[in-house]
Amino acid sequence: MLEADNLECVRGERRLFAGLGFKLEAGELLYLQGKNGAGKTSLLRMLIGLLPPEAGEIRWKGQTIKSDDFRADLCYLGHLNAIKEELTPLENLLAAARLADEELSEDDALDALEQVGLAGREDLACKYLSQGQKRRVALARLVKEKRPLWVLDEPFVALDTAAVDWLAGIISGHLQRGGMAVMTTHQLVTIPAGTVRELRL
Repeated sequence: MLEADNLECVRGERRLFAGLGFKLEAGELLYLQGKNGAGKTSLLRMLIGLLPPEAGEIRWKGQTIKSDDFRADLCYLGHLNAIKEELTPLENLLAAARLADEELSEDDALDALEQVGLAGREDLACKYLSQGQKRRVALARLVKEKRPLWVLDEPFVALDTAAVDWLAGIISGHLQRGGMAVMTTHQLVTIPAGTVRELRL
């Protein structure tokens, strides 16, 4: 269970939100909604431990998110792609797995890249890819991802309709397996499984 209790966020001299709380159980997706500047990304950064709240507490399985267990259970995909432009999609995917201390064979990485529509571009440096293709490289991490908590910041940005449907299916499968997800998006996307909850800032 991911639990936020009485969170407050202050950036500069502006209070973005206060008294915010929620509980997220297995198989649930939390949509964070709100206008630009409402604090959606700040809340995501709090949830993954990169930004301390002004007040309140965040717990994972009843323990503080400062624990090693939390980091081992977390998959974070930010608004930026977090890929190395000089590396190929295959090299980026294998490197990301190593950094996360996860096992990922080259065959599994190639399969993931094929699923995101990058077959034939596995060995092309990412600096030559379009923005949509670079986003697909980042999203390919989710194909084999088994960690229970996904925190996704605008995962559908720069994707065409087919890729949006594919990603919705990937998130749906994660929820069906008992995973949890917290997500921001400006697009109205239907996730065909799990329990979807909304939180508007």
